[in-house]
Amino acid sequence: MAHLSIPSPVGALSIFSDDEEIVALDWGRVEPDGDSPVLNAAAEQLRQYFAGELATFDLPLRPEGTEHERAVWQAMCDIPFGETRTYGDLATATGSVARAVGGACGRNPIPVIIPCHRVVGADGSMTGFSGGEGVETKQWLLRHEGALLL
Repeated sequence: MAHLSIPSPVGALSIFSDDEEIVALDWGRVEPDGDSPVLNAAAEQLRQYFAGELATFDLPLRPEGTEHERAVWQAMCDIPFGETRTYGDLATATGSVARAVGGACGRNPIPVIIPCHRVVGADGSMTGFSGGEGVETKQWLLRHEGALLL
């Protein structure tokens, strides 16, 4: 699996690819291993996103998960930049329940690109975030996108 790290306003991010598809993004720095056009594209798109120049990622993604998790992650990708949806909204969209959506959010292997930070509690509360500094990172990402924080 090829990987590289980039600096970001929310900490060092490491991007992982396999067969020219992005399979994971994690916080922390790793030594580069392999040169890959898809990794370079992901790094450039993330730089543009953090610079406020990109609202929609266009990358080949292959998140590993159950059928339910993949459906939830796709529903997250459908949330427009600068907007949020509740766990209940995603549950309705995927024929699931809010608790199961929350579990899928926590297991999202490609955060930021698959925007689990755009999912909030029914009252708009920041219920958690598995990356970076947790809720602070989620709030930073939502402010960066201009999403209304309740």
